[in-house]
Amino acid sequence: MSGRIVIPINNESGELVAYAGRSIDGSEPKYRLPAGFKKGQVLYNLARALEEDSTGAVVLVEGFFDCMKVVQAEHVCVALMGCSLSDEQEAQLVAHFRQVLIMLDGDEAGRRAAIEIAGRLVRRAWVRVVDVPAGKQPDQLLTQEVRELLAKT
Repeated sequence: MSGRIVIPINNESGELVAYAGRSIDGSEPKYRLPAGFKKGQVLYNLARALEEDSTGAVVLVEGFFDCMKVVQAEHVCVALMGCSLSDEQEAQLVAHFRQVLIMLDGDEAGRRAAIEIAGRLVRRAWVRVVDVPAGKQPDQLLTQEVRELLAKT
């Protein structure tokens, strides 16, 4: 993990299950995860989100820094660690939250994934897709911009 920002990843119970290392010098891969770690079995920040939640609502984003930005904007948030939703992650979301605001990146992949995820979740929860500006990621927005986008309910 040398030359990387290291991000601890905890499971639903708050137990440390892995570390992610993000490149800070532009080297590839951008993110490094431990061998054998299956990111589709975990929602980043879920344990903390469960402690903070009082409304049954959560914001779902793609990445670690997107999640940190949304939390900074004072919203409960979890991250997929990518733009696909596994069956395990879906089960965790609907087991704990009645409302899911999907706030994926404003690129083509993020928009397609948001529609696909919304289609899966809408049968089991109230869902809204948040329209992130084209070409932007939630972590690139100002905190106030995140608040404004999430307030449009």
